[in-house]
Amino acid sequence: MTEDTDLSDDIKQWMAASAAEHEERYQFVRDLQAAEFHWFFVQGVQAIRSGLYVPGVSSLLNGIEASLRVTVAQSTDAQRDSDGMSPYRVLSNVLITQAEDAGMPIQLLALPGEQDFLAKLRSEKPNRIDVEVVRLRNNICHGNVFEFINRDLGPHNAFFTPECLRDIAEALLSVSHEWAEGLGVFRKNVLGR
Repeated sequence: MTEDTDLSDDIKQWMAASAAEHEERYQFVRDLQAAEFHWFFVQGVQAIRSGLYVPGVSSLLNGIEASLRVTVAQSTDAQRDSDGMSPYRVLSNVLITQAEDAGMPIQLLALPGEQDFLAKLRSEKPNRIDVEVVRLRNNICHGNVFEFINRDLGPHNAFFTPECLRDIAEALLSVSHEWAEGLGVFRKNVLGR
């Protein structure tokens, strides 16, 4: 075979799909260049594309959390090359605010339709409202999937399957791609990484 015309349409479609899948995963490695957290995103994509929505969503949320934790720690002179980080610094409005203070493009973490992201971020106790990515992380990573239960068939026929997370998985994947690109620029320009 010397030309693409010698390949069947099925092979061409398979090759194009394979290239697109590779590019989707590789973007996180290319943009972030941080093995300490880019693998959460890569494996999140792999899980979601395999229909494993629960671990896929969890992995993307862990990737966002780890990328914030590590980059905030690396942004301070005292911890620039430290491998140790506080186990208590988890994905929260406070952590995202610290990332904003360091100059990170935190607005990229807003989920689609979340117009009040900055207002939620600035809310304080006792009326604090978590931004959606924090609220989602707290629910999913603690096994609370009640908001995703399908009740279309009535209250007595409600059910949950991993596919009930498909829409939020796709939305979170889109946010993750934008976050990785923006954070990658920050890490190169500010941290030299």
